[in-house]
Amino acid sequence: MKTRASKRPTALLPAKGWLAALAALVATSLVLAPGTAAARQGTVWLCKPGLEHNPCGPSLATTRLSNDGQTVEGKYTPPKIRRPAIDCFYLYPTVSDDQTDNSDLSIDPEERSIALYQAARYSQRCRVFAPMYRQITLKRLLQGNDTITPKMQSIAYQSALAGWKDYLNNFNHGRPFVLIGHSQGSFLLRKLIAEQIDSNANLRHRLVSAILLGGNVLVKKHRATGGDFQNIPACHSDTQLHCVIAFSTFNEPPPQDAVFGRVNGSLGSPVDPTLKVLCAYPGDSHLKTVLPTEPFAPGTTIGAATNLIGFPQPNATTAWAELDHAYTGACSGAAGANVLQIAGNPGAPHLRSVPDATWGLHLTDANIALGNLTHIVKREQHAFFQR
Repeated sequence: MKTRASKRPTALLPAKGWLAALAALVATSLVLAPGTAAARQGTVWLCKPGLEHNPCGPSLATTRLSNDGQTVEGKYTPPKIRRPAIDCFYLYPTVSDDQTDNSDLSIDPEERSIALYQAARYSQRCRVFAPMYRQITLKRLLQGNDTITPKMQSIAYQSALAGWKDYLNNFNHGRPFVLIGHSQGSFLLRKLIAEQIDSNANLRHRLVSAILLGGNVLVKKHRATGGDFQNIPACHSDTQLHCVIAFSTFNEPPPQDAVFGRVNGSLGSPVDPTLKVLCAYPGDSHLKTVLPTEPFAPGTTIGAATNLIGFPQPNATTAWAELDHAYTGACSGAAGANVLQIAGNPGAPHLRSVPDATWGLHLTDANIALGNLTHIVKREQHAFFQR
């Protein structure tokens, strides 16, 4: 059995008093059910085709709800491709409640829940692969960004990179792929793409797109490339290929010290006046917000944080709930911050910034437009095979 303490939401950032308070709420020494034992060698797969108890392969049955999230407007099950022609490779954000600097490779409730919330819906379009990796844990993040050492960062990256290489060498077989990440997962994918894909013409050709949410992807000002990637541009349409979709969500003007959307050194990187944070969202401005009806893993830090956002418990018996008319959103560069600025339509729940305004709606990034993102992947896949 593992003994767990609480941690913090997703990103490599200094600890805040709010997080310490949340830690107290989540019970500082919870005993949770044992996770899947990590293999001493090789990749431990959180999601993989054919995996038993695969959190990325649930029912897709969905209830459409009114703006308030309570009144049922209809039910449907989106068609699922039996033999997908593309793959999705997913790196999850900071969720681990392990009490070490870097997580182990045991599959615990928080990893299963985040995969369900963020990656499972893509299974209607692609084969979903998600390796466990030795991420920097919430416990370490609570102790402050200045306590994170290069060794900790290297352990996280090398572990994620090993999962990518395993997938590429043993499962990809030349297939096109989509990369999906959020927060710490996006930060690691930024490095992985820059080092493994950006200068490799063959892999760039097979990259359908990279969906890098809440990760401050950098580009040169007035350009679609530069910064993180020299050859992979921003996606400007839903049929553009070999490009990057990236955004962080706000429903209020981002403050000057916003963690996301600004090149202000808040993530430990130097301020570069030639760069900007990329917001590239080529989807419809009418957002399709899709959420599992199953609560995020009870007794975990991210589970407690998710409850504070403001989404109502849906009145639905299906595996998924969808709000088609509650929110609108588009990229905005107002006041020098590049973010997905959203607004609620009449009756929509007001969403709260967690832990504070500097984070915006970071914890909603993957779900606020999930229906739109899966539709974009469908359009990109069609474009890829029509070339």
